[in-house]
Amino acid sequence: MQELTVELGSRSYRISVGRGILDGIGDAVKQLGFSEKCAIVSNPTVYGLYGSRVLESLQGAGLDVYTVLTPDGEEYKDLLWAYHILSRLLKTGLDRNSVIFALGGGVVGDITGFCASTYMRGISYIQIPTTLLSQVDSSVGGKTGVNHHLGKNMIGTFYQPGLVWIDIETLKTLPERELLSGIAEVIKYGVIWDREFFEYLDKKRDELLGLDPETLSAVIRRSCGIKAAVVSKDERESGLRAILNYGHTVGHAIETVTGYQRYLHGEAVAIGMVYEAEIARSLGMIDSEGVDSIRKLVRAYGLPAEAGHQLNMSNISSAMALDKKALSGTVRFVLPEEIGKVKIVSGVDTEILEKVMLGI
Repeated sequence: MQELTVELGSRSYRISVGRGILDGIGDAVKQLGFSEKCAIVSNPTVYGLYGSRVLESLQGAGLDVYTVLTPDGEEYKDLLWAYHILSRLLKTGLDRNSVIFALGGGVVGDITGFCASTYMRGISYIQIPTTLLSQVDSSVGGKTGVNHHLGKNMIGTFYQPGLVWIDIETLKTLPERELLSGIAEVIKYGVIWDREFFEYLDKKRDELLGLDPETLSAVIRRSCGIKAAVVSKDERESGLRAILNYGHTVGHAIETVTGYQRYLHGEAVAIGMVYEAEIARSLGMIDSEGVDSIRKLVRAYGLPAEAGHQLNMSNISSAMALDKKALSGTVRFVLPEEIGKVKIVSGVDTEILEKVMLGI
């Protein structure tokens, strides 16, 4: 097992990455001094695969464990299901010194963190991410939230977990499409921060898709390390942290206008990364070679590089206007200048957006 730290002073926390470490979660939290009552929030699929192991480990550490299951899917990450989870926590009698475990992917982690941040004005939670996307991205950094029909993650908080516990063995049961969705976020880190990592992903494609343990561990650690470095410098996205949203201005808009049904999050981000690279080329920020390398790597991993249906530009523009990075109604994009370096740009001309996104 290897560990990284998100440095946030008194709220710093560990990210532990290893193989077969799921059964060790009880020992990991045993010395943290939580109340006896705790809860696991998961979905039926993940809980059926890993719930008993986590439950037995926590019970072995002397905890009295309750389980709350939510439906699987981005469309269920809303206030209605957050209310349901909070009601269950209240009925089980969790107190301010209790802890909640988020066992699952990004949806489970986001809604669990949101509930933890609001339950009795805030109790501890621990991330046990079981998808690649949640392991490399959403479980780290303390962004919690639920969706609104007008936009993704529009209701939420910044609330850091007490621990992130990553067992790469859980990826063996992950559907291929979900794995690829997570790889999109991994590619993002290469574009925004680390050219060598980008090149490593190009060279290690077969090993990563084949779930080679050494490659997986290296990719997860490097991704988490980049995010930890960014979050440690800018926890609440007042500046630097915004670069983590490369591909997300367009990606979130595509998710919103398609009702979270057509694309997985990482697929939408992959499209967004290519489109935002094309926007950067139109603005003279990046050369064609850079754009082509991004598109090539996205496609090499079987991810979509363009929307597979006609986009309604009016709806896309409305969704982007609600993007959380927007200031005074002006949409801001994270655009690449070269592989490993990006810049935040405001006020991109509508004609450029239409040319890139509609191919006109």
